[in-house]
Amino acid sequence: MSQLEETQESLSRMQAFDPKSLAREEDLGKNFDFSAVVAPAGRLIRLYNQLGLSTLDDFPDQILAQIKKQADADFNRFQQILDFDPTAIENQNPKQPRDNLIQQVGSAYDPAFQKLFPFISYGTSKAVDFQRMENEARAMLQNVKDEASEITIQLNEHQEQAQEVLADVRKVAAEQGVSQQAIYFKDEAESHEKLAETWRGRTIKIAWGLGVYALFSIFFHKIPWIQPDDTIQSVQLITSKVLIFFVISYILFLSSKNFLSHKHSAIVNKHRQNALMTYTAITDSAATEEIKDVVLNHAASCIFSPQDTGFIKSESQSSQSSRSIVELLPKTTMKLDS
Repeated sequence: MSQLEETQESLSRMQAFDPKSLAREEDLGKNFDFSAVVAPAGRLIRLYNQLGLSTLDDFPDQILAQIKKQADADFNRFQQILDFDPTAIENQNPKQPRDNLIQQVGSAYDPAFQKLFPFISYGTSKAVDFQRMENEARAMLQNVKDEASEITIQLNEHQEQAQEVLADVRKVAAEQGVSQQAIYFKDEAESHEKLAETWRGRTIKIAWGLGVYALFSIFFHKIPWIQPDDTIQSVQLITSKVLIFFVISYILFLSSKNFLSHKHSAIVNKHRQNALMTYTAITDSAATEEIKDVVLNHAASCIFSPQDTGFIKSESQSSQSSRSIVELLPKTTMKLDS
């Protein structure tokens, strides 16, 4: 292991040491604990933390050896406190060795500061080079001023072009916003598609149930406790069978109607989504503003026109679409006449 690695290990060991572990109140009790060294030990560790590990790369081996020696000596004092055992001391009052250790840690800061201060100052000056920062800030500020002046000159020279670019950007942003609204119709189409699949399954189950009922109803008159004894009971049996058959048939009809309605809504919303997604491409290919108005009118009609719900029939929208085109014709004619 190189001198640099050994020094880094010793320094990092001091920096990571927890001074609270030196108290040992639970192990030694109030008479022999080392609570008095927690504060000076923390102060000493803070001193070591001011010396960065990356700074050691710049020091020669002789300086590194001095730093390592000082760090090992201070850590040895901590280790002696951690290993202190009053029961292992024979023929001597354990209070005196304890007080000596407390005094050594309390007086360790001054020699450590004198030894490490030059190296801490070097690391601080390396980490915070105020003159270099000031020069870089001035250079950056001047660079920003030069670029701002150049941009201002270019904008003044090409103001008309900048206005056109800005108008184009706004137009593209507006058209992009139109296309992004298609997500609402996409979500609605997916929702209706899921409901359509649900009602498809229900319709199939009800159809099977109706078929099973129709099959077994043929043999109802052979069941002893249902078998009619006279004409009136026969009429009642036939009436109940027909009534139940029509009720199940009506439920089947409603279920299939729900399936077709949700399927229809899914297709309509998908069509609206495609209309919004292709709106920009169609308007870009239009030659005149009048044609764009026609496209916009048809897109709006496709999106906002009421749709057939599948439960109540609505009037055809063809006449409305025809009228919308006719309403735009006078505008086009006036443009051609002028």
